[in-house]
Amino acid sequence: MRDLLAALDGSAPSVELDVGGREVRLSSLDKVYWPRTGHTKRDLFRYYIGVGEVVLRYIRDRPLTLGRYPEGVEGPNWFQTNCPHPPAWLETYPVSNDVGGSTTRNYCVVDDLAGLLWAVNLGSVELHPLLARVSSPAEPDAMVFDLDPGPPASLVDCCGVALDLRTLLDEVGLQALPKTSGGLGLHVFVPVAPGHAYAESKSFARDAARTLAARYPDRVTALPHRATRAGKVFVDWSQNDPNKSTVAAYSLRALPWPSASSPVEWEEVAAVATSGSPERLPLTADATVARLSERGDLFRELLELEQSLP
Repeated sequence: MRDLLAALDGSAPSVELDVGGREVRLSSLDKVYWPRTGHTKRDLFRYYIGVGEVVLRYIRDRPLTLGRYPEGVEGPNWFQTNCPHPPAWLETYPVSNDVGGSTTRNYCVVDDLAGLLWAVNLGSVELHPLLARVSSPAEPDAMVFDLDPGPPASLVDCCGVALDLRTLLDEVGLQALPKTSGGLGLHVFVPVAPGHAYAESKSFARDAARTLAARYPDRVTALPHRATRAGKVFVDWSQNDPNKSTVAAYSLRALPWPSASSPVEWEEVAAVATSGSPERLPLTADATVARLSERGDLFRELLELEQSLP
């Protein structure tokens, strides 16, 4: 790790690195990726080298959508599902992008640091894995709720709804893990045991979202229509699909400043909801790195806990 960072921190605009026996080229290192803060592509690599071991836990063995910003976060961008000219050593995996299976795309599968740095060199600021592994593609190992505030609702409102969702899940014996979206929202993940199909997790998530909306109609909606979301938190259950992805824990986000999707503790969520102070939650990449060093991986239970949906 130190050798990689030392090679990266030289003055050359590009470097060739040996990463676990694989040659990876890192190019355009001085290109500014965050114009408002001056952070460069070199900083992008520094971040992912620093958190690489941990972020790989949440993308390894999964088809990966790349959030590409090759000219920086304010330039042209797109979400890339079809893996673009991967090196011979990088695995890809076919995923059907429609119900009939007539359209298949070969997603990147990034299993090691060399693959991660190759993907980042494409301008991939964001990493969005699918919910199932390539070893069991029909069985998601997590269910996700994406809490998205409709203005003037805010992150504070998302924290209140996340606590309500946690209570609802507690009622049926399910534990959940929260993380920031990296922006104004929250993600609530529910680890599930092997053997569950997407149809089961999506149906459960939809029913849970509708139950919350019925209990708290002034604060929550389970409908995606923009007209219904003003001042409410949209509990998006639709991400629980075979070809939909959610940003990984510790992935950067393409906001005007370097932010990251950071795991948090329920006590922190409650503190924001009570105090009305969203700054209690980490949003910046630097804060995410500091917390990881101080507290370890707060999301690890996602990979260890197996739960059956009632």
